[in-house]
Order: sequence, then structure tokens, then C-alpha cells
Amino acid sequence: MNTTARIIREYGPFPGVDWVHGVSWDGESVWLAVGDRLAALDPASGSITRALAVEAQAGTAFDGRHLYQISGGRILKLDPATGETLASIPAPEGGDGNSGLAWAEGSLWVGRYRDREILRLDPATGDVLRRIASRRYVTGVTWAEGELWHGTWEDGASDLRRIDPESGEALQTVALPEGLGVSGLEWDGAGLFYCGGGDSGRLRAVQRPARR
Repeated sequence: MNTTARIIREYGPFPGVDWVHGVSWDGESVWLAVGDRLAALDPASGSITRALAVEAQAGTAFDGRHLYQISGGRILKLDPATGETLASIPAPEGGDGNSGLAWAEGSLWVGRYRDREILRLDPATGDVLRRIASRRYVTGVTWAEGELWHGTWEDGASDLRRIDPESGEALQTVALPEGLGVSGLEWDGAGLFYCGGGDSGRLRAVQRPARR
């Protein structure tokens, strides 16, 4: 089923932010990976409330207690209160080509951009447990009530795509308006997807479509 995205709110641009990469949600703040830091956004006010100094040019995830950030060739496990690195594992392919990051079912899920695939990783070792093919470039990755969604951005077009986690077949697509791209992607646990806007330096809240 194909629909057009209903954008509920747009945030930014933000001072000193040229790119929004990864996006995550901890129940209170939306975390934005913006290159040289992770910035916490209050979605009610639209203000950046604080930041953690870390290399952050790809996906971000939250497991209920800790943040995870693809940072060069490693995936860092971070204390969200202090920014301290508590542990790290190797990122796939030495960090090259990794895009989105999500936490679900006790695992990390990494988007591989041009490889058009999503990897399930052991969060303790970085071992690849599973590979899921997609039909398009993979940007952000998120799970929503057992549904696997990812962002795409290819040939000037971008959408949110629900895929079959076994076959990679697209089951549902939500197209972004022309000229808008999706980098990071995160479900808020309710009715919204938070979508990083790449080089626009913005974040967009998109209505999650009704479950089918």
C-alpha cells in the first residue's frame, strides 16, 4: 500500500547543525546525531536542551537505558546522562556504508546504505546474526510494534518503507514530498515517526500510518 507522508511538525534548522544523521527517542528527548555531537531535542518546545560530545555521523539507538552510536569504525554504548562510553563493538565493514541503527528484540539493527540491507547484530560482540535485503538504499531503521521500517533516499526520492523481515519485500510505503529526504528514522512508541532530514539540518515528525 502506498500513501503520502503526513508531516505533523518540522523542527529546525538548528544553530551549528548542517546535517541530521541518526535519530533516536528515549521517551522524553529526541536524540539527533549531528556530526560532532549527539543533541537532545525537546519535541514540545523544539529546543535543543543539551549535547554529548561524540563522533556522530550515522545511526543512533536507545535500549531503554543506554544510547548506541555508530562512531567511525565502532558502535559505542553511551551513558545518556554523562556521555561516557561504557562499551563498544566493531561496526560492520569497519564503519564504511553504515547508516541507520535501531534496538529491538535484544539486538542492534544496522542499515547498510548502498548494500541495500539491514543487519542484526549481537550487541555484545558485533557478530552479524542475520541479513535482510531491501529493494532500495537503506537510511534510518526502526521497529514499530513488530513491524520493520526503514527510510530510503535514492535518485532524488525518499520514503518510509515497511518491509517483510524475512523476504525484504516492501509491504507499505509512505512517500515524502518531493525535495525532502529521510536520513535517520525512529518510532516514538505511539503515533509518530521522527525523520532526520539529512542536509536540510531539520527533523520532521511524520504520522505513522494505521496498521494493516
